[in-house]
This record gives sequence, structure tokens and C-alpha cells, in this order.
Amino acid sequence: MDQGLRELYQEVILDHSRHPRRFGALQEATHTGEGYNPLCGDRVKIYLALDAENRIQDIAFEGKGCAISQASASMMTDMLVGRTVEQAEQLMSGFLHLVKGEDTNGLAPEDREQLEVMGGISEFPMRVKCATLPWHTMKSALEGGETAKTE
Repeated sequence: MDQGLRELYQEVILDHSRHPRRFGALQEATHTGEGYNPLCGDRVKIYLALDAENRIQDIAFEGKGCAISQASASMMTDMLVGRTVEQAEQLMSGFLHLVKGEDTNGLAPEDREQLEVMGGISEFPMRVKCATLPWHTMKSALEGGETAKTE
């Protein structure tokens, strides 16, 4: 990866970490999930509000952790509003492949472009768990709210 592009991606991650989008409790949540990474202490709580068509009407998060986990949660919440549960699960699958350095053909080009900032994480296996924690927590919220862990 070009050094200039790598620096730009780092700036995007830092911006999402320092100024998270959709941060805070969501009072009208229909689903919630909590996630914890015991290896580094990252914690996240996801709040989802689904409408009658199983579409994510609203989403928010709270949590504490490293820049990568917080940036990932911020990016995820921005990208999931308005999507169906099925679309959210497809995006999660593509994201998991991306951060593991695997094939991302399942991602739409515009989604891949947005998530590519996290692509370099595959070079740091311990950080993959940080990046995926919010996504696993979102899935847990959809499935009934058991605590998601990345061990």
C-alpha cells in the first residue's frame, strides 16, 4: 500500500475514534448487544431500532477501547442505517473477510471503498479482534443479545 494512502487511512481511523458517529444510548432501541474483548479490555454496547420491514431504522453505540475498536463501531453504525438485517449481515461478512486479508468479492464496490481504511489491520492479527468486536456485537444484538466476545 502506498505510504500516502496508508497515512490517509490512519487519519480516517483516528477521526472516527476521536469523533465517533452515532455515539450514545438509543432510547427507542428494539435490540441491544454487549461485546467484550478480554485480551485488551475493549467494550462496546450496540443499540438497534428495527422497523416493521426488518430494516435498521437507527443504530448507536457506547463503549471504551482502542482507536480501532471505536473507529470500527463508528464506521459500522454510519454504514448500517437504512439497511435490512440481511444487508447488514452481508456487510459484516464482507468486513470480516477484509480485515482478515481475504477475498472481498461479496462487498459492493461503494462499501469496499468505505471499509478499505480497515484493510491494513490484516497485517496485525491481534488488532483484527478489536476491529471485529462491534460487528460481532451487532450480530449478537440481532440474535438476542448474548454477550459477544472476541477470543
